[in-house]
Amino acid sequence: MSKYESSIKELAYPQHSVYAKLSDLSNLANVKERMDDPGIGERLGGQVSEEQLRQVKEKLESLEVTSDEISIDVPPVGRLALRIVERTPDKCIKFESVQSPVPLKFWVQVVPDGEARSKMRLTVDASINPFLRVMVEKPLKQGLEKLADMLAMIPYDAPSAENPQIELDA
Repeated sequence: MSKYESSIKELAYPQHSVYAKLSDLSNLANVKERMDDPGIGERLGGQVSEEQLRQVKEKLESLEVTSDEISIDVPPVGRLALRIVERTPDKCIKFESVQSPVPLKFWVQVVPDGEARSKMRLTVDASINPFLRVMVEKPLKQGLEKLADMLAMIPYDAPSAENPQIELDA
């Protein structure tokens, strides 16, 4: 197994809010529609460049979500589908691949950083044969980091003056 970790992302939301949003994947269903809002850049308070927004919108075109499963096209790997297999309240959400060119496990760890903030790290553990590793290692690392960036942009509670984020719930 090959293990890959994202950088640690600092979030301006408490641990329980982040966990609550991510442990029920249907909470992410509105993300794609909300990214088409012309005022999204302003609502994100300049935290994200126009190029980053364009890349996120492009990636989200193929996103499909249920409460326990998420799938998305990941070039050049293909369609990737993950299902939640374990939830550790407020701390960790573990996934396993349902549809993937290589068997993999994926988890999101959330730890508190004070009372109103938290930190998040994504980890992938994949069974990649040595010959394929050369081809998929770089895209896998990049994809993991981009996913971590996307998850760090999500508002995990209602917008406030400190966090002028978009609302995901209609």
